[in-house]
Amino acid sequence: MRPLLPPGWPRPKGYSNAVSAIGRLIFTAGIIGWDEEERLAAPDLVGQFRQILLNTLAILAQDGAGPQHVVRMTWYVVDIDEYRSGLAEIGAIYKAIMGRNFPAMAVVEIGALVEPGARIEIETTAVVPE
Repeated sequence: MRPLLPPGWPRPKGYSNAVSAIGRLIFTAGIIGWDEEERLAAPDLVGQFRQILLNTLAILAQDGAGPQHVVRMTWYVVDIDEYRSGLAEIGAIYKAIMGRNFPAMAVVEIGALVEPGARIEIETTAVVPE
């Protein structure tokens, strides 16, 4: 994965504007923060976020991918203020689980998620070099 940054642009903090990658593609569905028994790991966005990352990495590992292969993430949150107030914790959790890989990302506030109680859902794209 190679981050793309036009000359003179400031480097984004915690994500990339775009990335370039060649290899086998892996796409996840929208993943929420529940455990293997389909119980939400926490009632709040930050706690669910941590579980989402663990779930995503478990899924990617099934095809030989890890955090270094993630090139894109789309985050759907039900409360943008809850997201913003948790940014420091979100950043620390992200770094602890995903390392210093900063894929292209988007965060979108939506009215609701399908699963009652879910505060955040994330779709991920990974590229594993062949």
